[in-house]
Amino acid sequence: MPSRSAGILAYRKRHTCEVLLVHPGGPFWRNRDLGAWSIPKGEYPDDEDAELAARREFAEELGLELVVPLIALGQVKQRGGKIVTAFAAELDIEATSIRSNTFEIEWPPRSGKRQRFPEVDRAEWFTLEQADEKINEGQRPLLARLALQIKARKQPHAQ
Repeated sequence: MPSRSAGILAYRKRHTCEVLLVHPGGPFWRNRDLGAWSIPKGEYPDDEDAELAARREFAEELGLELVVPLIALGQVKQRGGKIVTAFAAELDIEATSIRSNTFEIEWPPRSGKRQRFPEVDRAEWFTLEQADEKINEGQRPLLARLALQIKARKQPHAQ
């Protein structure tokens, strides 16, 4: 059974819509850019609600508790088979002030030395066009879904 993750695509409206993406920490991702960025997300067990998991992961990866309402963006499947359930949240935060939790691995490999790395080494705001180049390929549909949600919210409802 594929692993499941839940995450939040934060967005803000400036002169154009911008989204907040995170870059994974650790030595494997150090020199990777295009296709390496992601929404803040993490795995969750079957008995946990996806929205609660998304809020928890956002707090763990960015150091910020989210209290704003979330918009469901549905699920996407990444190349490795992982299913990501995503939500959107409108907010404006200072990307350089994030505080990520850490993980420990043996590094360098087979050295016997353990090192700690941040789960997320940085976060940045991108336009939807920029984000389309930076984000993990399997998460690209989330950008289009967000754009549709924003467009639908701008249009007056028929009565």
